[in-house]
Amino acid sequence: MPELRIVQLTGSSDGGVGRHARELAEHLAREHRVILAGPPGVIDAAADGVHTQQVTIADRPRMSDANAVARIRSIARRADVVHAHGLRAGALAALALTPAGHGPDRTALVVTLHNAPVGGVGMRTVAAGLERLIFARADAVLGVSGDLVEHARQLGAKNPERALVPAPVRVTGSAGQGGATPLDASGRRHLGISPEHRMVLTAARLAPQKGLGLLADAAALLAARAPDARWLVAGSGPLLDELADQVLGEDLPVILLGWRDDLSTLMATADVVVSTSAWEGQPLNLQEALAAGAPIVATDVGGTAEVTGDAAELVPFPDADAMAARIAAVLSDPDRQQSMRAASLARAAGLPTAADSLAQVLRIYTTVIA
Repeated sequence: MPELRIVQLTGSSDGGVGRHARELAEHLAREHRVILAGPPGVIDAAADGVHTQQVTIADRPRMSDANAVARIRSIARRADVVHAHGLRAGALAALALTPAGHGPDRTALVVTLHNAPVGGVGMRTVAAGLERLIFARADAVLGVSGDLVEHARQLGAKNPERALVPAPVRVTGSAGQGGATPLDASGRRHLGISPEHRMVLTAARLAPQKGLGLLADAAALLAARAPDARWLVAGSGPLLDELADQVLGEDLPVILLGWRDDLSTLMATADVVVSTSAWEGQPLNLQEALAAGAPIVATDVGGTAEVTGDAAELVPFPDADAMAARIAAVLSDPDRQQSMRAASLARAAGLPTAADSLAQVLRIYTTVIA
């Protein structure tokens, strides 16, 4: 394959969006000329060999969008393809690369949609307008879940396809489930739990999408059904203080750990890993839980089932009673936990890898450039 000139563009460094764009840029840069464009939190961590350009893309429409469009147009000059990640980045790239004609100087546009539009009527109306811009100009539209892909297809997007977004590889030990070493009694005490406590774990960015209201409601119900259970929450975000106030005010059996860099170890230690999200694409936390061999209970939303397959027990959102009942059932049945651990490891073996993701985007780039 001849050397391509590729721009990876993202307006977000939150969650897995910025990380995915950065990792694609780093892998592509081994054979191609790549520019990674985005906020400092993304480009500052780029590996050697990746050219970087700072671009500020606000999370909502701003007067500064005109400057962002001009900046993207400048960065994309003479590029073969721009791959934009997220609704806002995709729409601004569509404006920057208009018109969508043909010719030797035309730059192809690929957009990956990482999230479903959320919010009130006004926000969803804005999102629909951004989608129209993207679907009219983009040569290929990827979605991180089947529902996003089908939505794009119904609205006329060209070459809609499910994106492959692998979880980061973490190496934390050589013993225990999935290569991670479970914590001993001393390690558990450092988390605020005794060896006798049964450990429920949620790892998530503390943001509206993650269903923290459901988490709190289910934790309150679980306290009566499994009094020796403690629900540990690993992560930070804009709703941290609000959740902390609710935990204290309602005396919930929840321990807020803040941001952690030892998720594989925590997941290998947990009796069950829980996701209470209102929507997910390809949840990286659940991919990591599968790799750690953890039993999983999760809400059946977005692309969660596409990731976990039969390895997780899924409940409807936002049914707190069903969530608490399912968690309690797993905690009370060691044989069930063991079979779920084996199912998680088997499912993890079939998840897409970074090589799969790279092969997918190169195939798409080649198609849309041609």
